[in-house]
Amino acid sequence: MADEIILLDFWPSMFGMKVRIALAEKGLKYEYRDEDLFNKGPLLLEMNPIHKKIPVLIHNGKPICESQIIVQYIDEVWKDKSPLLPSDPYHRAQARFWADYIDKKLHLLGKRLWRTKGEEQEANKKEYIECLKLLEGELGDKPYFGGENFGFVDVNLMPYFSWLYVFEIAANFSIEAECPKLITWAKRCMEKESVSTSLPDRQKLYDFFLQLKKWHGIE
Repeated sequence: MADEIILLDFWPSMFGMKVRIALAEKGLKYEYRDEDLFNKGPLLLEMNPIHKKIPVLIHNGKPICESQIIVQYIDEVWKDKSPLLPSDPYHRAQARFWADYIDKKLHLLGKRLWRTKGEEQEANKKEYIECLKLLEGELGDKPYFGGENFGFVDVNLMPYFSWLYVFEIAANFSIEAECPKLITWAKRCMEKESVSTSLPDRQKLYDFFLQLKKWHGIE
C-alpha cells in the first residue's frame, strides 16, 4: 500500500520550501495544500494545534510539525534514496548545528532588513552579510556544505536564497559582490531539479513581498 503524504504549506514560506526540496530529493509524490494563513483551515488547526503553523507533513494520517524535524523525518523514513544527513554521528551533529544557525540567524535578520530603514537597516545589513560570510567560510571550497553531495545544510539554506532578490532590492546591496562563493554554490544547487522545481519564481516572490509591506504598513 502506497504512503499517503500531504503537505500543508504556504508557497512563499522558506520553511515550507525546505520540506518541498527534501520530498523532491527523495522522489516522493504528495498532495500539496496551500494554506491561507489569514484564515487557517480546519485541517491545519487539527494537525498542528500547538503552534497552528505551516509546514505540516501528514504521513498516513499522522502529522509531523516544524520544518527541520520534518526534513529529518523524511530522511529517516525514506533513507534508501538521496540521504540528506551524514551517517557519521559527529558530521550529522555539525549539519544540525548549521541548519539551526541558519534558521535562527538568517530568518530574523532577513525580517529586520526589510522592516527597518536608515542607520538601523545598515546595521542589520552588515550583520546579515557577516552571517553569510561565516556560512561561506564553512562551505569553503566544497561543492556542497556536506562535501560532494547535496545534503541537509544545503536543503535548509537554499530557501533563504530564493528570497535573496527581495532582500537585495529592499536593502540595496549585492550578495554576489560580498559572497561570490555562496552565489556559485546557490547556482550549483539550482541546477538540481529537486531545488529548481521547489522554489517559487523570484518575481512572484517580490510581488508578494510588496503586498507584505502593505499589510505591515511599511512604505
